[in-house]
Amino acid sequence: MSITWNTRVETPADVELIRDITLQAFGRQYEVDFLDAHRADPVAWLPGHMFVATTPEDAPVAYALLTRCHIGDQPVLSLGPVAVLPEYQKQGAGSAAVRAALATAGDRGGEQAVVVLGHQEYYPRFGFRQATEFGIHHPQYDGPNLMALALGRHAVPAGDLTYPVTV
Repeated sequence: MSITWNTRVETPADVELIRDITLQAFGRQYEVDFLDAHRADPVAWLPGHMFVATTPEDAPVAYALLTRCHIGDQPVLSLGPVAVLPEYQKQGAGSAAVRAALATAGDRGGEQAVVVLGHQEYYPRFGFRQATEFGIHHPQYDGPNLMALALGRHAVPAGDLTYPVTV
């Protein structure tokens, strides 16, 4: 069965639901704290960059978040976390949220690239490639799970990846 998911930017009413989706999807508090730390950080948090996939009744079941990070001195976007309620996993809700996030990031024109730390089997379907192919490095995360994607006609910058938020 194929489901067509609705996607939209989060609303203030979604914040607690998104925290719950995060806890249920990951099964631990760490990712909830990570999400909360991003919301509280004025450098990392980009208003209007949390995308939810919803049921026909507009209930969020998945989301994808874009935040700010840097490759060298160049600002880029970071994708994640991406989370889906367990009962909606493997039905395309997460992919719909990721596609909405990436489409919006590409449409805004000024962003060069997106990086993601995630499953190497999942993210290449969206065009992500290993970050080391672009000359991107991080002291903790170098390896096949760190990936990057150019937006539009921009080149992906090379250099050391830094995140403003740590938990």
